Amino acid sequence: MAKRAVTYFRGTWYQGNPPLFGPLNHTWWLSSIVFDGARAFEGVTPDLDQHCERVVNSARLLGLAPTLTAGEIEELALYGVGRFEADAELYIRPMFFAEEGFVAPDPASTQFALTVQEAPLPAPVGASACVSSRRRPSPETAPTLAKASCLYPQAGLALQEAKARGFDNAIMLDPIGNVAELATANLFLAKEGEVHTPAPNGTFLNGITRQRVIALLRDDGVTVVERAIGPQELSTANEVFSTGNWGKVMPFTRIEDRDLQPGPIYRRARQLYWDYAHAG
Repeated sequence: MAKRAVTYFRGTWYQGNPPLFGPLNHTWWLSSIVFDGARAFEGVTPDLDQHCERVVNSARLLGLAPTLTAGEIEELALYGVGRFEADAELYIRPMFFAEEGFVAPDPASTQFALTVQEAPLPAPVGASACVSSRRRPSPETAPTLAKASCLYPQAGLALQEAKARGFDNAIMLDPIGNVAELATANLFLAKEGEVHTPAPNGTFLNGITRQRVIALLRDDGVTVVERAIGPQELSTANEVFSTGNWGKVMPFTRIEDRDLQPGPIYRRARQLYWDYAHAG
């Protein structure tokens, strides 16, 4: 995958996986890095501007000093996308990180890098998930409102636990035991013609694709309720699907020991998103 990638750093574009820093760098040592992820596929880059704005905001939330504006990042990202075939499926990852500091990062040492890599969209064939023993942290205990790399080891442990049990993904609860999100995406339930999804409470990112799909469904006349959802409700849902940058809108066909089928609301949500992506 790294061979089919380009990275911008300090005014130069590099091929593959260039070494940007060493073991004395604060980023490597203490994880002072934020990132975002956008997609290019079928010749479109939906909501790229919002992803660029979010990485700037994430940097500030982690105590960094962004060195580029969202507009400048978007321009670089589009240039990077243009270095691939027109129909390539790509992952676009802008990053801010600190080079120096002692425990706290030194904002003046903030650097920027942008990687565009070939990464095919996963096929919407249906995935399985189980409830994890790992929970999302509260805002008082971690920088949960930033897309910060330091948050991802917990999700990684949840994924390892799920895979050891024979599942593809993990459903993570919030600190008080309500459903927060999947380890890799936001979670939706459909029941009796309505869609329900956990209300943002500071323990997980209010995803850009999540917000887009909610708006598209509501505009299409579907009731979408954002609220606290208990894990027991997974056993009575008619459909379960996810939204996220990596796979966009994806169905789940097994939750714990329940088998499900991709349903009409999932299919409508996916079609609405694809129509939106190509409309601009």
